[in-house]
Amino acid sequence: MRITLSAAVTADGYLDDNTPSRLVISTPEDWAEVLRLRAAHDAILVGAETLRRDDPALLLRDEDVRARRRALGLRPDIAKATLTRTGRLSPSLRFFTEGDADRYVFSDRPLPELEGAAEVIRTEDPVTAAEIVTELERRGIENLFVEGGSQILGMFIAEGLADTLRLAVNPHLTLGPDRGGARFRYAPPAAAPGTEERFGDMVVTTWHLHERASETEDLRRLREAVEASRRCTPSATSYCVGAVVVAADGRSFTGYTHETSPTHHAEQEAIAKALAAGAELRGGAIYSSMEPCSTRASEPESCTQLILRHGFARVAFALYEPDRFVRCCGALTLRRAGVEVRCYPALGDEVRAVNAHLWR
Repeated sequence: MRITLSAAVTADGYLDDNTPSRLVISTPEDWAEVLRLRAAHDAILVGAETLRRDDPALLLRDEDVRARRRALGLRPDIAKATLTRTGRLSPSLRFFTEGDADRYVFSDRPLPELEGAAEVIRTEDPVTAAEIVTELERRGIENLFVEGGSQILGMFIAEGLADTLRLAVNPHLTLGPDRGGARFRYAPPAAAPGTEERFGDMVVTTWHLHERASETEDLRRLREAVEASRRCTPSATSYCVGAVVVAADGRSFTGYTHETSPTHHAEQEAIAKALAAGAELRGGAIYSSMEPCSTRASEPESCTQLILRHGFARVAFALYEPDRFVRCCGALTLRRAGVEVRCYPALGDEVRAVNAHLWR
């Protein structure tokens, strides 16, 4: 998933003031650019406090964009997501009543009052950015636009899950501690130089927070994994999966489910070949046609545990494991451990075709 954080602040770093009315920080020119960026994503995420304070509808305003989405078989508005720790969300908010979009609410408690208004996704307490990303990705979201508030922005940055931060500053607006509400300050690392633009009077700096691996290379390796999965013997009790390990020195090793043992998964097979060749796995990458397993009955160690034990830095896969045998949480576990995880659902249909015996 690609994740963009966006915030507009006063010259002294405030996202809002301490009055009940909405504080307008952006200029019309900056707001138009935010709407353009919003339309380039699959979903938008804001906090429950933002919904309560400002009651935004979070819609796409460009009718041409909405028409293009309809022509592609998509709903005209991008999906909307929020998270709440208190559960205080009224179904009468514009988030729920306006627009034609999927709506998701992350909460650690049941919210029966929102039944029919949104899908409530139960989370652990406290909810994490890793959990939000994983659950939205499971639902087909590939590009997420995060508009705050301050705690949510900080959570994504702290967990290292943001790709881009767009910070718009109004240099002519200062609140001070007596009037200021939530505050957002960002100290960029030296490795993330920002580019500066102006939209009206707003000074906008965009930081690319970490270098992404080549999607072309990821897709090439994942296609190798899918090809390897075609060599599996279909089984009623396991998926046909292929995996490719790329060691720290660049050497690659391929494996598929049950290649040498009736209990081995594809990741195990590829890792075993790499270890036999003396390859250094710490800092390497592993590509799997399906999400690495997190629960095993046939072996003492899941593929997720194996990946963590050997110190892989990156994991890419094409399809989340369906809840057919177990509820897999491989991607979430890896993200929580600081491993970079990328999902490429464009290859998902190929993986489903290989496993058609389980989808019938």
